[in-house]
Amino acid sequence: MSNMITKGELRFIGVVEKAGKQEAKVRVFLEFCAGLKGIEDFSHLIILYWIHLRDSEKERRTLLVFPRRHAVDVETGVFACRSPSRPNPIGLCVVELLKIEGCTLTVKGLDAFEDSPIIDIKPYIPRADSISNARVPEWTWRGPPT
Repeated sequence: MSNMITKGELRFIGVVEKAGKQEAKVRVFLEFCAGLKGIEDFSHLIILYWIHLRDSEKERRTLLVFPRRHAVDVETGVFACRSPSRPNPIGLCVVELLKIEGCTLTVKGLDAFEDSPIIDIKPYIPRADSISNARVPEWTWRGPPT
Protein backbone atom coordinates (compact mmCIF):
# COMPACT_ATOMS: atom_id res chain seq x y z
CA MET A 1 0.00 0.00 0.00
CA SER A 2 1.26 3.44 -0.93
CA ASN A 3 1.03 6.60 1.15
CA MET A 4 0.95 8.64 -2.05
CA ILE A 5 -1.78 11.25 -2.29
CA THR A 6 -3.55 10.79 -5.62
CA LYS A 7 -6.30 13.39 -5.51
CA GLY A 8 -6.51 17.04 -4.63
CA GLU A 9 -8.81 19.95 -5.26
CA LEU A 10 -7.90 22.68 -7.69
CA ARG A 11 -9.80 25.96 -7.98
CA PHE A 12 -9.32 28.04 -11.07
CA ILE A 13 -8.95 31.69 -10.09
CA GLY A 14 -9.44 33.26 -13.52
CA VAL A 15 -9.20 32.84 -17.27
CA VAL A 16 -7.17 34.09 -20.23
CA GLU A 17 -9.60 36.41 -22.04
CA LYS A 18 -7.21 37.52 -24.78
CA ALA A 19 -4.11 35.60 -25.77
CA GLY A 20 -0.97 36.98 -27.40
CA LYS A 21 2.76 37.22 -26.74
CA GLN A 22 2.77 41.01 -27.09
CA GLU A 23 -0.36 41.61 -25.04
CA ALA A 24 -2.70 39.27 -23.23
CA LYS A 25 -5.53 39.82 -20.78
CA VAL A 26 -6.04 37.67 -17.71
CA ARG A 27 -9.32 38.13 -15.84
CA VAL A 28 -9.29 37.10 -12.19
CA PHE A 29 -12.70 35.97 -10.97
CA LEU A 30 -14.41 38.46 -8.64
CA GLU A 31 -14.21 36.12 -5.62
CA PHE A 32 -10.38 36.15 -5.90
CA CYS A 33 -9.90 39.78 -7.00
CA ALA A 34 -8.92 41.00 -3.51
CA GLY A 35 -5.86 38.75 -3.81
CA LEU A 36 -4.47 41.16 -6.42
CA LYS A 37 -3.91 43.90 -3.82
CA GLY A 38 -0.31 45.16 -4.17
CA ILE A 39 0.39 43.30 -7.40
CA GLU A 40 0.90 46.60 -9.27
CA ASP A 41 4.18 47.02 -7.38
CA PHE A 42 5.73 44.14 -9.36
CA SER A 43 6.98 44.46 -12.94
CA HIS A 44 6.80 40.71 -13.61
CA LEU A 45 4.54 37.86 -12.53
CA ILE A 46 4.53 34.08 -12.67
CA ILE A 47 1.30 32.78 -14.18
CA LEU A 48 0.31 29.14 -13.63
CA TYR A 49 -2.40 27.96 -16.00
CA TRP A 50 -4.21 24.80 -17.03
CA ILE A 51 -3.24 23.57 -20.50
CA HIS A 52 -6.86 22.73 -21.25
CA LEU A 53 -6.26 21.79 -24.90
CA ARG A 54 -3.96 18.93 -23.74
CA ASP A 55 -6.22 17.64 -20.97
CA SER A 56 -6.93 14.12 -22.27
CA GLU A 57 -6.02 10.64 -21.05
CA LYS A 58 -3.65 10.18 -24.01
CA GLU A 59 -1.76 13.43 -23.31
CA ARG A 60 -1.68 12.73 -19.55
CA ARG A 61 -0.07 9.32 -20.18
CA THR A 62 2.69 10.83 -22.35
CA LEU A 63 6.00 10.64 -20.50
CA LEU A 64 8.57 10.80 -23.35
CA VAL A 65 8.67 13.52 -26.02
CA PHE A 66 10.93 15.18 -28.59
CA PRO A 67 11.02 18.91 -27.66
CA ARG A 68 9.68 20.26 -30.99
CA ARG A 69 10.13 23.96 -30.20
CA HIS A 70 13.86 23.37 -29.78
CA ALA A 71 14.23 21.52 -33.10
CA VAL A 72 16.30 18.73 -31.60
CA ASP A 73 16.17 14.98 -32.06
CA VAL A 74 16.58 14.15 -28.38
CA GLU A 75 13.94 12.08 -26.63
CA THR A 76 13.30 13.66 -23.25
CA GLY A 77 11.08 12.93 -20.27
CA VAL A 78 8.25 15.43 -19.80
CA PHE A 79 9.68 16.39 -16.41
CA ALA A 80 12.95 17.38 -18.13
CA CYS A 81 11.31 19.74 -20.64
CA ARG A 82 8.40 22.15 -21.04
CA SER A 83 6.13 19.84 -23.07
CA PRO A 84 2.41 20.68 -22.75
CA SER A 85 1.69 16.92 -22.67
CA ARG A 86 2.15 15.81 -19.07
CA PRO A 87 0.33 13.96 -16.26
CA ASN A 88 -1.03 17.26 -14.92
CA PRO A 89 -1.29 19.80 -17.76
CA ILE A 90 -0.01 22.80 -15.84
CA GLY A 91 1.72 25.63 -17.69
CA LEU A 92 4.03 28.21 -16.14
CA CYS A 93 5.03 31.50 -17.68
CA VAL A 94 6.89 34.59 -16.48
CA VAL A 95 5.16 37.68 -17.85
CA GLU A 96 5.61 41.42 -17.69
CA LEU A 97 2.72 43.23 -15.99
CA LEU A 98 1.71 46.12 -18.25
CA LYS A 99 -1.36 47.33 -16.34
CA ILE A 100 -4.15 46.32 -14.01
CA GLU A 101 -7.75 47.44 -14.36
CA GLY A 102 -10.08 46.10 -11.70
CA CYS A 103 -9.74 42.32 -11.82
CA THR A 104 -8.05 42.25 -15.24
CA LEU A 105 -4.30 42.08 -15.76
CA THR A 106 -2.75 43.11 -19.07
CA VAL A 107 0.51 41.22 -19.49
CA LYS A 108 3.25 40.70 -22.07
CA GLY A 109 4.83 37.33 -22.86
CA LEU A 110 2.01 34.95 -21.90
CA ASP A 111 2.21 31.66 -23.82
CA ALA A 112 -1.26 30.40 -22.83
CA PHE A 113 -4.18 30.16 -25.24
CA GLU A 114 -7.45 32.04 -24.96
CA ASP A 115 -9.85 30.42 -22.46
CA SER A 116 -7.00 28.77 -20.54
CA PRO A 117 -8.02 28.57 -16.88
CA ILE A 118 -5.68 30.35 -14.46
CA ILE A 119 -4.48 28.26 -11.52
CA ASP A 120 -2.42 30.85 -9.66
CA ILE A 121 -0.51 34.13 -9.96
CA LYS A 122 2.70 34.78 -8.05
CA PRO A 123 5.02 37.79 -8.02
CA TYR A 124 8.35 37.31 -9.79
CA ILE A 125 11.07 38.04 -7.22
CA PRO A 126 14.56 38.00 -8.83
CA ARG A 127 16.32 37.20 -5.54
CA ALA A 128 14.23 34.03 -5.21
CA ASP A 129 13.32 33.16 -8.82
CA SER A 130 16.58 33.65 -10.73
CA ILE A 131 19.49 31.24 -10.41
CA SER A 132 22.53 32.69 -12.19
CA ASN A 133 24.62 29.51 -12.20
CA ALA A 134 21.88 27.05 -13.18
CA ARG A 135 23.00 24.10 -15.32
CA VAL A 136 20.93 23.05 -18.38
CA PRO A 137 21.48 20.62 -21.26
CA GLU A 138 22.89 22.04 -24.49
CA TRP A 139 19.68 21.38 -26.50
CA THR A 140 17.89 24.08 -24.44
CA TRP A 141 20.16 26.77 -25.87
CA ARG A 142 18.28 26.62 -29.18
CA GLY A 143 14.68 27.56 -29.76
CA PRO A 144 12.32 29.86 -27.85
CA PRO A 145 12.99 31.03 -24.29
CA THR A 146 10.31 28.69 -22.87
